[in-house]
Amino acid sequence: MSAPRKVGTGFRIRRANSQAGAPQSTETGFRIRRANSQAGAPQSTETGFRSRRANSQAGTSQSTETGFRSRRANSQAGAPQSTETGFRSGSDGADGDGPPFAVDVRGLTKRFGHKVAVNNIDIAIPTGEVWGFLGPNGSGKTTTIRMLCGLLEADEGEGTCLGYDFRQQSEQIKRETGYMTQKFSFWEDLSIRENLDFVARLYRLPDRRKLVEATLEDLGLFHRRHQMAGELSGGWKQRLALAACMLHAPKLLLLDEPTAGVDPKARRDFWDQIHQLSGRGITVLVSTHYMDEAERCDRIVYINVGHLIAKGTVAEIIENSGLITFTVAGDGARKLAEKLRGAPGVEFVAFFGAKLHVSGYDRSLLEAALASFAGDSDLIIGEAATSLEDVFIQLQQNRRGDTP
Repeated sequence: MSAPRKVGTGFRIRRANSQAGAPQSTETGFRIRRANSQAGAPQSTETGFRSRRANSQAGTSQSTETGFRSRRANSQAGAPQSTETGFRSGSDGADGDGPPFAVDVRGLTKRFGHKVAVNNIDIAIPTGEVWGFLGPNGSGKTTTIRMLCGLLEADEGEGTCLGYDFRQQSEQIKRETGYMTQKFSFWEDLSIRENLDFVARLYRLPDRRKLVEATLEDLGLFHRRHQMAGELSGGWKQRLALAACMLHAPKLLLLDEPTAGVDPKARRDFWDQIHQLSGRGITVLVSTHYMDEAERCDRIVYINVGHLIAKGTVAEIIENSGLITFTVAGDGARKLAEKLRGAPGVEFVAFFGAKLHVSGYDRSLLEAALASFAGDSDLIIGEAATSLEDVFIQLQQNRRGDTP
């Protein structure tokens, strides 16, 4: 949850604690009462979610949502694939049985005046999985997250979040969801422990002190418990924010670019914590710009200008992209960039470290574009595995200038 706003400087937790009724958070609208335990969200039969095992069955049409060309051949005929998601629910795709969905929404749409920020998005996230939410700035990631947890009202769409109707039962969803905003929103003039204690009072959690102590230990914050939040580095601030999100034992975590501006080690430690939480059955949706973080997710979703462009495992998205990539290394590689851009068959050219990546969909045209440079002894030209970043650069380039 987003922490409530301070009322004046020098506000201390001890003063706030002296009052009988702690104020409700005005940023999130979360109710203070603890969430009642609920059964797992029922599985929707409309999502068309397909597991990887189901690929051995009925050969189906390509998802029109992603526009990817699938190179995988399915040998048998059977139930048609949903053109909305390209996935089928269930562990084996045969009987429809499978894990319940923590998030199962369809047609999610949000408009701000004449601008469509999110346009007809479908998302079905099985309970206990970690999903990455990717896209350029302004693509609609934060708007989607805020609609899912009930902080922003959707203009269109239907479905459930944690088994609740996400449009009619937003208060119940808030009680069982932890939302971590992009910007650190807790009190910098309070210690780590005081921040957590105040959040626990907002939720009126029983055995508050024991819970705070346990959370400090669990998130590796105990030895810093007396340190002022304003003195923490970016990585430790994010860990404090995560601890505050976990105090009320949420079933769903929505993390909006939680590692932006955090050093690599802190990012790695943060992701270790995310996977530990997932191992306990908590579902996580995390937005990120980092490709290495995307590869840590069970599945990823890519949106741009409000449209869902691709979703699946990293391997599926790379394979279905159809991209072929060659690399050019050597002292003269940089000089080739402008010569290759716009050549027949070359979709994009970009530097990754010291190597130039040249990607496209037609192998013969790519080879022809590079053939004239093959005799240069200063250059090393070879084919390489297409990376997730190659794919996303191309996805963003394909949608550049589009409007929802």
